[in-house]
Amino acid sequence: MLISFQKMHGTMNDFVVFHDPVGRIELSAEQVVRVCNRRLGVGADGIIVIRPSNNADFFMDYVNSDGSSAEMCGNGIRCMAKYAYDSGLTDKTTLAIETRAGIKVLEIFTGADGKVNRVQVNMGSPLFHPKDIPTIIDSGHVPIVDYPIEVLGQAFLASMVSMGNPHCVIVVDGEIGPLPKLYGASIETHPLFPAKTNVEFVRVVDRRVLLMRVWERGSGETFSCGTGACAAAVTTTLKGLTDSQVIVQLVGGDLTIAWKGDNADVFMIGPATTVYNGNITI
Repeated sequence: MLISFQKMHGTMNDFVVFHDPVGRIELSAEQVVRVCNRRLGVGADGIIVIRPSNNADFFMDYVNSDGSSAEMCGNGIRCMAKYAYDSGLTDKTTLAIETRAGIKVLEIFTGADGKVNRVQVNMGSPLFHPKDIPTIIDSGHVPIVDYPIEVLGQAFLASMVSMGNPHCVIVVDGEIGPLPKLYGASIETHPLFPAKTNVEFVRVVDRRVLLMRVWERGSGETFSCGTGACAAAVTTTLKGLTDSQVIVQLVGGDLTIAWKGDNADVFMIGPATTVYNGNITI
């Protein structure tokens, strides 16, 4: 079957995006892995299939590059909104997109060419209860901040939060560049996390700027993670290290995250970019 797609990225977190209005695209895990392979396929951190929704404007079917389904992808949902608007699937500048983590409301901003260049996403409120993350840590720890964890002989203080998907945020003082490759996989699969976890290594630059590197569940180290940036901002706010709005600096670019604390929603704003259009035989 020959299928059209767009290659897209949000701060260099890249995706293959398909539109499936009639339910003809059903990809096996093996097909997803092949499409996402950077030598044998298109190459991507994940696949997004835009499907109809009975509850929102669209449904985002997101799959990691290893073929596993994910609840939500912050960078991916911005790309999906750009695809929908730029391709004429909608003329709305406020979109409701259904995900496995619930419905997210997005605000679209266009440039001089009339194409989407930035998207703001209401990511919903962070979840802190262990069963919602999920983690097997005792429910007496809410929120879970600076919980000791050890992998490969290295001790860390980990904070855990769900942004619709699980995150383990580790704030460090020193160099963070090599940490995802050294420890990301071991933390992702740590017994504390029954559904595995995304892992963020964060350094506080000042009260309004974070530097972050990420190991994504099901994808490995990536240039950016939108839900991870939200989790990092929430964690440093909880720890009293940052203000309610921060810029999170990632390898692929910057995301602006705002959270006022308690039960407030987290807002993320960042770019979305189309790389090229193509066709692939599945």
